[in-house]
Amino acid sequence: MRNLIATLLTLAATSAAANPFPNWTEQKFALFSSNGYTATANAVDVQSAGTVSMLWTALDPSDWSTRRASWDWSVATSVPPTDLTQKGGDDRNLSLYFVFMPEEIAQQNQSASIRTLLSVEEARVLMYVFGGDHQIGDVLPSPYLGDRGRMIIRRAAGTGTYTETVDLAADYERAFGGNATALVGLALSADSDDTDSKIVARLENLKLD
Repeated sequence: MRNLIATLLTLAATSAAANPFPNWTEQKFALFSSNGYTATANAVDVQSAGTVSMLWTALDPSDWSTRRASWDWSVATSVPPTDLTQKGGDDRNLSLYFVFMPEEIAQQNQSASIRTLLSVEEARVLMYVFGGDHQIGDVLPSPYLGDRGRMIIRRAAGTGTYTETVDLAADYERAFGGNATALVGLALSADSDDTDSKIVARLENLKLD
């Protein structure tokens, strides 16, 4: 088991406009909408004020067989509860994405952007969510990814600190059926633009196994 944040984060602090991950990339969804990310040795602090963006990284082929993950996350300031199955108004505090696809397709997309990876027909995306007006454990369709994406509610909208341990293989089978394919990428997003609200949150101790 390896600590992903400890391995990938090397900057002690960063401005909101800078990329705190040397191997992660910020993906904006609007020209003037960008969250603030501040990295420490083992964590990333997230601030969102009526904004939305995503940090992501492609995984090395040595990680493609990953089938379990764990992390800690906390929210000090929360967006309101929203219906995450509807486009527009579907703000959430944090979402942690796990992007899967068959190995032969993964090999063809090793240098692709997160937008490209999420659009690959064979891709499947598990999104573990802290937010929304849903029950913990609900598996919900993504209004943006269709049959290729499923949201799993780990925590409803609100504040608090929690430790998560997930069985990616079991959750993949429950969400999509069949065996999990290669885990090719990770992403972290915060979304407060639809409700024009604020998020103060942290993700830390992210590990893959």
